[in-house]
Amino acid sequence: MLNIQKAIVPAIAVAALGLLLSSAGTIQTGNVGIRTTLGVISRQEIEPGIYFKWPLISSVQEFSAKDIVIDLSDLTPKAKDNLSLRDMDVSIYYRANQSRIAELSAKYASQSLRHPDGYYMPAHELMWRVARNVCYEEIARLDSLVIHTLRDQLGMAIAKKMQAELDRTDNGVFVVSRVVIRSVQTDPSIEQSIQQAVANQKKLEAMQVQTEIAKKEADIKVTEAHGIAEANRIISGSLTREYLQHEANQALLKFAEKGNSNTIVVPSGMTVTPLINTGK
Repeated sequence: MLNIQKAIVPAIAVAALGLLLSSAGTIQTGNVGIRTTLGVISRQEIEPGIYFKWPLISSVQEFSAKDIVIDLSDLTPKAKDNLSLRDMDVSIYYRANQSRIAELSAKYASQSLRHPDGYYMPAHELMWRVARNVCYEEIARLDSLVIHTLRDQLGMAIAKKMQAELDRTDNGVFVVSRVVIRSVQTDPSIEQSIQQAVANQKKLEAMQVQTEIAKKEADIKVTEAHGIAEANRIISGSLTREYLQHEANQALLKFAEKGNSNTIVVPSGMTVTPLINTGK
């Protein structure tokens, strides 16, 4: 009998220790705990740190209140011009209001997804569906030829549209913090059209530059012509009869001083006296 009692005491101690350990747990920073007792979800979130629960009749699940990423890959949405993309990859970051996660766990009980690290991502399946639908809707607003140039604008449009959709059904519960367009690949025929459009744009830009150069050169020639015309006008205005007579006299004087001629004939119409060089 004594031996039986000695065996029972350690067993009871182990059971008590196990019971004590099963009644306590920890919640990581950035997460909250949701307590369920006899199938009833408590509306009060458990703050990060150590918590206690009733063994056997109560359980606690840990939910993330931090940013959660949804990766959508291999999407093939149809653009505004009725052409489908070959591939589109998007990452969407969202988080749930920490004080509303207990409500979410009850409302969307089957739509929370368990992370490999053990905690749950609230309403993950709901967010995935909304994100996918919004991506298709926003792509349908754009032409396939320009989507690759509007990735930032497309990301912001998806975030705004998602936020509006979520607020319509669960106002103040979710926050879409960021949307990243990881990849956008158009159909090969579209790629060829894009390349041709880029080549035509470059050709147009080169022609515009050449046109500007020709225009500048023409402006320079016009400016030079105006300058020459103005110079001629000034010179013409300064050639008075007296000035011309003076210049003629100076020319005749230099000619006579060279000593190469005996007589200089004055052209008709000039009133000066002929200059005679007798030579030596």
